[in-house]
Amino acid sequence: MNIITILQRRRYGFRFLLMLLFLNSLLTYGQQDPLSSSQKTHKIAGDVLLGTMPALALSSSFIWRDGQKGSYQFSKALACTIAVTYGLKLAINKERPNGENNNSFPSGHTSVAFVSAAFVQKRYGWTYGVPAYLLAGYVGYTRMEAKKHDGVDVLAGATIGIGMSYLFTKRFDDKKKLGISSGFIENTPTIVLTYKF
Repeated sequence: MNIITILQRRRYGFRFLLMLLFLNSLLTYGQQDPLSSSQKTHKIAGDVLLGTMPALALSSSFIWRDGQKGSYQFSKALACTIAVTYGLKLAINKERPNGENNNSFPSGHTSVAFVSAAFVQKRYGWTYGVPAYLLAGYVGYTRMEAKKHDGVDVLAGATIGIGMSYLFTKRFDDKKKLGISSGFIENTPTIVLTYKF
């Protein structure tokens, strides 16, 4: 396989993932009940993390320079997670807690967040997985806070995401010196990635 074929496959795979994330976002908007200021803030944070977590998981394979294996594994896990999640949404047809529509079970935001977190944890270890799981857990919390899902929906989404990631992800063996830390700068949550040459 030559380099042009690899780049073409990667480009089409990336377009496919963007399309899936776009379709995912179409099914998540249209709040009926007014939210408090705090609930709106949590909802927006969860929506931002919906796109940020998969981007961080996908970019992690470039940071570790593990070739296309990591990105390919994550792409398969993410695509299957979205397919299973939305297949179940359409089949089960559970009403959301806010009465907005019948796409409550399972939580799509949570499944995408947890497939991303589980990929990072399984591929690169618990040192990087713990902050990723904390962010994914926060996404689940934001979905309940915004009255989009109940605990069962969030738990099911987390289970689907973790299961798909564990199904498709293999451990990365290279011992590079990459660091991750989190904290707050002026009450704003931050994540810092460092690489020692």
